[in-house]
Amino acid sequence: MGVNITLQAAVGDLALSQHMVQQENVAIADGLKRNDPELLDQLIELYQHRLLRYLLFLTGKREVAEDLFQETWMRVLVRGAQYNGKARFDTWLFTIARNLVIDLSRKRTMASLDEMSSAGDDERPFEIAMDAPSPLEQFSSRENQAEVAEVLMQLEPSYREVLVLRFHEEMSLEEIAGVTRAPLSTVKSRLYRGLAALKPQVEKLRSARPLAGGVR
Repeated sequence: MGVNITLQAAVGDLALSQHMVQQENVAIADGLKRNDPELLDQLIELYQHRLLRYLLFLTGKREVAEDLFQETWMRVLVRGAQYNGKARFDTWLFTIARNLVIDLSRKRTMASLDEMSSAGDDERPFEIAMDAPSPLEQFSSRENQAEVAEVLMQLEPSYREVLVLRFHEEMSLEEIAGVTRAPLSTVKSRLYRGLAALKPQVEKLRSARPLAGGVR
């Protein structure tokens, strides 16, 4: 009986939380349709660090990331009425940012993020045990952000993007599929393969770090 009550309470809390998030999304959508300047300031304050971090991981260059950061918020201001509140705001925001990265790469005659992504995609089953914390989670809990960025930047762009969205932004696989406009099976493949590629990089960086007392 106690277990059932606890489970019912957890389900109830989850439903309430989802309802509150949906209400917040609708409120944001209404505010953007009204071009509410206070709302935009609040959104920038709330999402600026996450958005800039995402752009840094996609582009690898701070100057480029900062330019795209500004352009993303300009798009939000101009096209805010297009957000209907059905999806999470950050999913919509990151989709805008990603599209700007793709547009820029095409203008510079570079391979777009989508083209780079498709090159290594293989949707055949590729499973990694997900019971324990991922290599990224284990490493992030102990090391500073510069070192986390170092190992992530060594991965293929498509893998890096999915790992950042999953573990830094805590998006669901379905939400990542929405941002990247990739099938769910492709997102799963990139996640698993990204984790597999990340593990040896993490171990290599760990082994290169001096232990306490200067002993290697």
